[in-house]
Amino acid sequence: MESYKASGIYTKQAHVKIPEGLYEEEHGREGFFGRVSQLYHKNPPVGWTNIEGDLKPRFLAPTFKDGFKNLFYNDDVEVSIGLLKETPLSFWRNADFDELYFIHDGTGKIETCYGHLTYKKGDYIIMPRGTTYKFYISSSSKILKIESNSEFEDPTRGIMGPNALYDQTAIETPEAEVGSEQNLSEYHVEIKRLGKTTLVTYPFNPLDVAGWKGSVYPKKLSIYDICPVMSHRYHMPPSAHTTFLCKNFIVCSFVARPLEDTSEGVLKVPFYHSNIDYDEILFYHQGNFFSRDNIEAGAFTLHPQGIHHGPHPKAFDNVDDKTHTDEFAVMIDTRRPMHTSKFFKEHEDKDYWKSWMS
Repeated sequence: MESYKASGIYTKQAHVKIPEGLYEEEHGREGFFGRVSQLYHKNPPVGWTNIEGDLKPRFLAPTFKDGFKNLFYNDDVEVSIGLLKETPLSFWRNADFDELYFIHDGTGKIETCYGHLTYKKGDYIIMPRGTTYKFYISSSSKILKIESNSEFEDPTRGIMGPNALYDQTAIETPEAEVGSEQNLSEYHVEIKRLGKTTLVTYPFNPLDVAGWKGSVYPKKLSIYDICPVMSHRYHMPPSAHTTFLCKNFIVCSFVARPLEDTSEGVLKVPFYHSNIDYDEILFYHQGNFFSRDNIEAGAFTLHPQGIHHGPHPKAFDNVDDKTHTDEFAVMIDTRRPMHTSKFFKEHEDKDYWKSWMS
């Protein structure tokens, strides 16, 4: 049982009617799913003048190279960004991870052993571990890839009911259909296992399934079909925007929505927080990201657990006259700290942490 206490100056409701001259920090456990306190500071928790050490906010401007480039990784999840200009020669099967693709831009089709799925900007596509498939590129495709040691599960809706977030009819699954490439002399399948690739050659198209049944299959959901959870009188925590649950991490979708009601004194921008149990990765997909300065679509930020993060100073002024947000972003919150790849370190803006000092 929680023992709830309060002392000094505080608000009746979190994120509402914060006293003038004070800055609210949310100090939470288990991401935004656990116990929590709000602290009311006399100075912004991100008002630093210097940071020495590893716990800096990290930033990668839009950087798309041919193929997939790993950016972040730990024992539970790997995050990569990719640019596919042409249809690959081989089929692919990941025997290490379940895969979640997010289409940042581009169009095409994925042919799988379960059938075919077309894709376009804004689509999430889940590929269960062991699925054989191939991308067929119609237009140059920029793709976020998340590889998970566990399956991608739907969040529970609780008191909101089963049709909240998105209706199940928004999910698209493939109809049984064999691969379109026929009459070739050989077909190659690249299989990833224990980080290594094995090449298997067949005299027939391996996508030769005449039918299927069961509960393991690819599926597609558009970020534009997600209905945001919101309140005009309360700033919802990021956990309210959870799209997929995995072991030791979650994937959230921030989508366009009405902003909170200024007349009710509700905080419009994200609150300062010390999300002490989770690292936070954000991929900025589309729109005007008013809580950050100079963020372009296709960029990444990493905010490690242990150091405060929250809006840039100008964000509070920029949002005053806004009634809606048009931003779309994908957030990955990880229980274990994320490591950054050599590619990320070579291309990141190492001065990003200074942007809170302007």
